[in-house]
Amino acid sequence: MLYPENIYEKLGFNEIRALLKSHCISTMGANLVENLQFQSNFEILKRYLNQAQEFKNLIEQDKPFPNVQFNDLKQATITGKIPGSYLPEEDFSNLYFGLITVSQCILYFKEKEEKYPSLIQLLGGLETDKQLIKSIELIFDPKGKLKENASRELVKLNGDLTKAENEVRKRMDHSFKNAQKEGWTNESNLTIRDGRLVIPILAEHKRKMKGYVHDESSTGQTLFVEPAEVFELNNKLRDLEFAKRREIIKILIALTDEIRPYFPQLIAYHNLLARIDLVRAKAFLAIQLNANMPLLVSKPILSYKNARHPLLYLSHKKDGKEIIPLDISISENEKIILVSGPNAGGKSVCLKTVGLLQLMLQFGLLIPLRADSEVGIFKNMMIDIGDDQSIESDLSTYSAHLTKMKYFVEFANNDTLILIDEFGTGTDPQFGGPIAEAVLEVLNKKNVRGVITTHYSNLKLFANITDGIANASMLFDAEAMQPLYLLQIGKPGSSYAFEIAEKIGLPKSLLILAKSKAGNNQQRADEMLVTLEKEKKILLDAKIASDKQERKLNFLMDENQKTKEFLDDNKKELIKAAKAEAKLLLQNANKLIENTISDIKSSGADKQTTTIKRKVLQDELKKLEPVASVLPEILKQEITFSVDMYVKVSDSGAIGKVLEISKDKVVIAIGELRSVVKKNRLVPAEKEEIPKMEKTISGYQSTAIEQNVRFSPQLDLRGKRGEESLIILEKYIDNAVMMGFSNLRILHGKGDGILRKLIRNYLSPLKSVVKLEDEHADRGGDGITYVYLK
Repeated sequence: MLYPENIYEKLGFNEIRALLKSHCISTMGANLVENLQFQSNFEILKRYLNQAQEFKNLIEQDKPFPNVQFNDLKQATITGKIPGSYLPEEDFSNLYFGLITVSQCILYFKEKEEKYPSLIQLLGGLETDKQLIKSIELIFDPKGKLKENASRELVKLNGDLTKAENEVRKRMDHSFKNAQKEGWTNESNLTIRDGRLVIPILAEHKRKMKGYVHDESSTGQTLFVEPAEVFELNNKLRDLEFAKRREIIKILIALTDEIRPYFPQLIAYHNLLARIDLVRAKAFLAIQLNANMPLLVSKPILSYKNARHPLLYLSHKKDGKEIIPLDISISENEKIILVSGPNAGGKSVCLKTVGLLQLMLQFGLLIPLRADSEVGIFKNMMIDIGDDQSIESDLSTYSAHLTKMKYFVEFANNDTLILIDEFGTGTDPQFGGPIAEAVLEVLNKKNVRGVITTHYSNLKLFANITDGIANASMLFDAEAMQPLYLLQIGKPGSSYAFEIAEKIGLPKSLLILAKSKAGNNQQRADEMLVTLEKEKKILLDAKIASDKQERKLNFLMDENQKTKEFLDDNKKELIKAAKAEAKLLLQNANKLIENTISDIKSSGADKQTTTIKRKVLQDELKKLEPVASVLPEILKQEITFSVDMYVKVSDSGAIGKVLEISKDKVVIAIGELRSVVKKNRLVPAEKEEIPKMEKTISGYQSTAIEQNVRFSPQLDLRGKRGEESLIILEKYIDNAVMMGFSNLRILHGKGDGILRKLIRNYLSPLKSVVKLEDEHADRGGDGITYVYLK
């Protein structure tokens, strides 16, 4: 139940419906938008929202969806319903292309059934009827035009028509050239009157050409004559055209009779295209509003995180402004949120944001908030927003409010969401306040959920001592005298009446007089609220800074832990790879030295050649110096000892042969002496250090160091904070450059554009970045940045 009747207008849902309708590409989709209904069935609503979210993912991440010809297929079943009637050629053309689109849509969803399980439900078990399309294709070509050979009789008539037209044209050309030669016409071309070719003859020569006069010019100077010798040929041509039209109608009647049994299926296809168009429009609206699907629950509760009023968001986005998001919760314990605070501080926007988002959600639309928000379902929504005084009904503003309060008290229950703006206003506060408090008490006892805005102190006090009702306030910067548009739940807010009046410039004497009339108790209570507001502002700023540091610390700790786990898991492989690289470097160095010596020998130790070769050798060896300095450490890591291998005691330099191996010790023979040495004191002996009679060629097994094959050219930063995003992005770009990627795809979403701007400002100055550009509009637009690398 929605109350009152103008709830759509009050909450701005009519504008949302118009936006949704603008994204439809067919009349049947637009009609479904007009017929959308408030939905409170959990399973149905969940399916609608899942379909919209899946289609949004499809648009942003998948190949283009077939949506060229969303034609009205139902009209064909109406036009051709009566036996003996037929569909015109243009109707068959629309029907053909509509059926092709249906076939493409069904095929698209069938191929991605596992990826889009909710969208596949749109098909309702429908399959493509190839015979129906084949029947039409026998008569119509791929462009939707009737084929020239649709029947044997049509082929014959087309041939006869061609001959007749050629004969008419030949005779007309002959007569026209003769008229030009005789000077009977001053025109250069034939013309057409009444669908027949005629010759424009000057009026003074009208009797010189025998024929039928079809028309004359506006001045009467020219007559349009059909020569007598062509008259009978034109009549024959007209008869052939009539015969062709009769044959075409005969073909269309036969084809209509053939497809008439398929009319129920055509209606099903029509409804399928309408449903797809509606879900498609929901997805495009969600992209426009940067909307998501929240966590849907079956209870009448809500917990909005980073919620934005969609119409205000679009308005701010157009003007290049940022919108301050709303966080608000209605739970089993805090069923009614009583919002107070200064005028123009955002109370009404807060109220309307809750109302419009909840209304959109229960119409099956995705809403602009964080995806981890939790939103329930209400069976009823009742609002009292704005001035509904009525001259016709003899209702004042306050009477109109009381009428709604009466309705709320009678019909609201624990499945009802109520929204009341400026509760209790419109009459003497001395009486309006107690009445509002009594209504609030009754609604609370009925377990009604809702958001209420007010300035009344008695309501703030009542909320403070009553279970189920929570005070909340719109934060206000008391020093700058500016609203912050942030909702703080837990304490009431001051109206800042005197402070705002003072800023506006009311005389101090007037303010002193007003304060004295307000009473000491009221003044002290308001001053206390102002002080609390200041303290809340300080605590909020401190909390924001603390949260920021904590997120950064947690991120760094997480990265450190991942790095440690990776190193622990891959320690042996890394060491093996390092050994392989070291071995390769040593082999290359030895090969270079040997080649240099060989070149010097072959040149006969020529001085100039020797100098050049030595210079090249020295330059190459310098490149190996950084690696050579750490080779001993690399080679010491995780050495695999085996019996009979030669090792070197690192601290004494003694060379020995391995005799036995235990857990962490090795028995070696140094000459005639046997010694037990710990493994960490041993390294493999160099070839030159092994005794000559025992010298062997040895080496090390190796593997190449591989990059992480799981690296993806697409990075998703949606939902992440700015500082966290830049840390991730920096590491990601470094890996991409190292691995030789030429282009990347950064998903940051549209939102308010803050994250996109932050990312692009970081990427633009990088030397490795060549160009940045938006993704194609059909695949995410400026919610995705393409990065081109050198």
